[in-house]
Amino acid sequence: MKLISWNVNGLRACMKKGFLDFYSQEQPDFCCLQETKMEMGQADVPLGDGVLEFWNSAEKKGYSGTAVFTPHAPLSAAYGMGVEEHDHEGRLITLEYPQFYLVCCYTPNSQNELKRLDYRMTGEDDLRRYLMALDERKPVIYCGDLNVAHREIDLKNPKTNRNNAGFTDQERDKLTVLLDSGFTDSFRHLHPDAEGIYSWWSYRFNARKNNAGWRTDYFIVSNRLAPNILRAEILTGVEGSDHCPVLLELDLPGGEVNA
Repeated sequence: MKLISWNVNGLRACMKKGFLDFYSQEQPDFCCLQETKMEMGQADVPLGDGVLEFWNSAEKKGYSGTAVFTPHAPLSAAYGMGVEEHDHEGRLITLEYPQFYLVCCYTPNSQNELKRLDYRMTGEDDLRRYLMALDERKPVIYCGDLNVAHREIDLKNPKTNRNNAGFTDQERDKLTVLLDSGFTDSFRHLHPDAEGIYSWWSYRFNARKNNAGWRTDYFIVSNRLAPNILRAEILTGVEGSDHCPVLLELDLPGGEVNA
């Protein structure tokens, strides 16, 4: 089973920069997008026959938003985490399948001067409780732009970025707490010491050309799925956004997705 997650930084813009060719080439079982900045129907997204579309758009037009494209019909689909405070920005989609839950997330950025950090901390706690409740029922595959570089190895310039949004002790600690609650960072599971591999680069200062990046995009799975991880890659050669896609391949327990 192949899964892709990508912050496309505006799906309509990304489609002009090769998104459809990338999708056609990869043919993933699940394509999870963040920062779509659109609603379903605002543009034609011709992905082929049989591909289902699940959208969660922000109430604010042209902002945030998530989507999942898949040929596999879920048992159920949920939008948001059922917490009023967090469910207006289109940041979460959960699809349920017989063997697992798939959760696509776009975590809020703490912003300049960390003005959303307190809100984000509350949201991180609520989301962790949500994921743990799902995990009690069946394994979870949690992916998306989580807007945090977890360890110093996960960004080019850790010392100068310390306590900037995305690399505060508080944000990093929340990810540590999540992982300690029964979850595995799939990329680090297979590549524990890999350096210089990032998924986001600023548009400023030739950051991508100089590989001055951050690893902020993740596939995190329930610990009991860790032995089933076949590949966990960051597709740094794929352009079209300030993020690149990340990929997970699993040997799915129990066989086919819809079995």
